[in-house]
Amino acid sequence: MERSEIHELVPTLPEELGFECLTRLPFSVHRAASRVCRRWRELLQSEEFYHHRKKSEYTHKVACLVQAIPGVPASFGERKRSEFPIYGITIFDPADGGTWDRLEPIPKYPDGLPPFCQMVGCEGKLVVMGGWDPLTYSPINDVFVYDFTTSRWRRGADMPWKRSFFAIGAFEGRVYVGGGHDENKNASSSAWVYNLRRDEWTELRRMSQERDECEGVVIGDEFWVVSGYATESQGAFEGSAEVYKFGSCGWIRVDDAWEPGRCPRSCVGVGKDGKFTNWAESDSAVRVGTCGVMLGPRTLVTGSAYQGAPQGFYMVEMDKEGQNGKLTRISVPDDFSGFVQSGCCVEI
Repeated sequence: MERSEIHELVPTLPEELGFECLTRLPFSVHRAASRVCRRWRELLQSEEFYHHRKKSEYTHKVACLVQAIPGVPASFGERKRSEFPIYGITIFDPADGGTWDRLEPIPKYPDGLPPFCQMVGCEGKLVVMGGWDPLTYSPINDVFVYDFTTSRWRRGADMPWKRSFFAIGAFEGRVYVGGGHDENKNASSSAWVYNLRRDEWTELRRMSQERDECEGVVIGDEFWVVSGYATESQGAFEGSAEVYKFGSCGWIRVDDAWEPGRCPRSCVGVGKDGKFTNWAESDSAVRVGTCGVMLGPRTLVTGSAYQGAPQGFYMVEMDKEGQNGKLTRISVPDDFSGFVQSGCCVEI
């Protein structure tokens, strides 16, 4: 950022010192600070300032969870709730002992998130896309972007197709998606990239095979699409994966990357050695409905011991050798104790 463009950010302080003072402001006060004056607002909400804070290590990671809202009546608005609970987006901030909050609903879906939508953090923003229409349960192609600084949602360019259960990952301002299935439950091998800044989609080369209910993971400069299955082999999860190196022009197939027959959705972890782990196998307390969200050296893991058991919430620390330690249970307010369907990390 050109510091010469910023004058008297803080009265009586040199420009450089004022700039660094704002850089060190806790993110929790950014919204209030942006109301001080137009110059502060423009600075705090700029992409350049976000990248400066990140480079200076003044950002931190929070978990965004697609979570069932406890205590919602069986009938809600025009929608019958006999099949699916109502979901919202929960924010868990592990700083200062851990705080829990829930985002305002997406304006188009005030009565709850589209079931099985996908989320990913990208440049300090939360991107939500795809899933099922809450009324018809048909795949949708909606894209929404949440800005944590302004606390507002905006509409993004629609996905090129209506799809659900696809893999998703983000890298340097771009969101990568691959696989999933269409309106007729046909699995796909296609892949696309969404440019967050330009608000536009570009098609990538297809993967070597169809991959429905796959999981997306970004490792370094690579986007991995883990497991999944083809249209003709419903539920027969592959042990292979596909890897797309950012900036390349194609995919590389990797065999024996995952345990065949095991669903990878929301439970793929990555060790320091780059190998995958299955959070559902980390402890018997989270073997059912497992979800893991990596937050740097720590991971938030949720799940149940058996079908119908209460949801448990745990933190796992990675040691210096890259090995995951034991699960440590954390306390959760009753309003945030519902089932977690999926989650992602956002650096804010």
